[in-house]
Order: sequence, then structure tokens, then C-alpha cells
Amino acid sequence: MVYEEMGMHDSSILRMQWFLDNYASQISHGNVKVLDVGSYDVNGSYKHLFDDPKYHYTGLDMAEGPNIDIVLKNPYDWAAIESDSFDIVISGQAFEHIEFFWKTMEEMTRVLKRGGLLCLIAPNGFVEHRYPVDCYRFFTDGMLALARYVSIEPLHAHTNCAPRANADGWYSETCADSMLIARKPYAGQPQHPDFRNYVCVPEKHKRLRGDLLPYHRLKGVKRLIYKIKNRLL
Repeated sequence: MVYEEMGMHDSSILRMQWFLDNYASQISHGNVKVLDVGSYDVNGSYKHLFDDPKYHYTGLDMAEGPNIDIVLKNPYDWAAIESDSFDIVISGQAFEHIEFFWKTMEEMTRVLKRGGLLCLIAPNGFVEHRYPVDCYRFFTDGMLALARYVSIEPLHAHTNCAPRANADGWYSETCADSMLIARKPYAGQPQHPDFRNYVCVPEKHKRLRGDLLPYHRLKGVKRLIYKIKNRLL
């Protein structure tokens, strides 16, 4: 993997912190086991967000290096990790670089405990950045499709949204992110829909993004300010 050529940008850190504040913090027991998929520290990582003693953080990637605890021999076969072994599985700025990301989603779900939380952040924008390949961009519906593929319960999903109270660092016109937070409602191997009888029923994005405000809903001066900020970066 080593999937973070451009480094861990601020908006991704803000989203993961928001996940901790609003979801992970609700886990009441101690020794919360966290797996970070694609954790190689190129220019920052999520590890410092989990410095609370209740979290036990493990970094996973394809090569030895900073912030790596588990080195995979095969990106799509995690035989070294037992099923149902982590309370939280996260990944940020990695899925765009994974050729068969749905297989990675299966393994992330498999190693997640029943009732565990999955948090995925992936780019909606950004220029091409091959590391070693750059394959995909994601929208809210794509995130929800991933949750449906492995039959986990979506709790939150958005693309380029921000809290209304303090949006600094969240929005981007050219480097936006999409985000999924979901819960695994079963134990063991990933469960798939019955594709022979599957019918696509679009979700209501407003329900899943909650109080977060989409970038396209910004008006007037505020939107102009973010446009100027992006051009200056």
C-alpha cells in the first residue's frame, strides 16, 4: 500500500477527529482495539488522535516503515489477522490507490467485531497521484454502496461537508473527501446481498450527513472565501 504519497491533509485529520468525538468516544469499555489500514506515515497519520489510554492502535500497510505494526504479504488476504478482532477499523486516503478496493473492504469487515465501527475517508477530488497507482474517486453513494456490499449499517456518510459551527479546513473545491461511518451488525465473515434479486434504493443523503452542511449549499461570501483559500494553497 504505502498509500499516502501526498501526506495526510488537514481535512482528513479533522474528519477522523470528528469520528472519534461523535462515535468512537461512545464506546464505553477500555482497551478499544483500533486497526488503521494504509497507515504508513509519509507526512502525518491518524495515530496521534488515538493517544487516549483506552485505545490500542495498530497500523497496517504493505511495507515496513514508520507507523507500521503489521506488514501484509498480500493486500487482499489478511490471514495473519483473526476475524472479529478489532473494535474499530479505519482507513484514510488509501482506497483510491487500491485496485480491488472491494476486497479490502471485505477484509476490513471480517476483522471487525460484531457491533464494531468502520470509518473510511477517501478522496472525491485531488489531482492524479500514483502511489504506485491512482484508480478511483468516491462520492457519498459509492461509500454507501461499499457498506451495502458487505451488509454493514451506515451511520453517517457525506461528501465535502462540514459542521456549521466551524468549517475551517473542512471544505475544498478541488481536494474534497468523502466519508463513511458504519457498524457491523453480525460476527464473522462479510455477508453480501442477494445480487440476483438486488434492487438499488437510493438513500437520502440529508439523513446520513446529519447536521453537516454540504459545500454546494454555501452561499455568497463564504463560498468565495473558500475558493480564494484553495487557489492560494
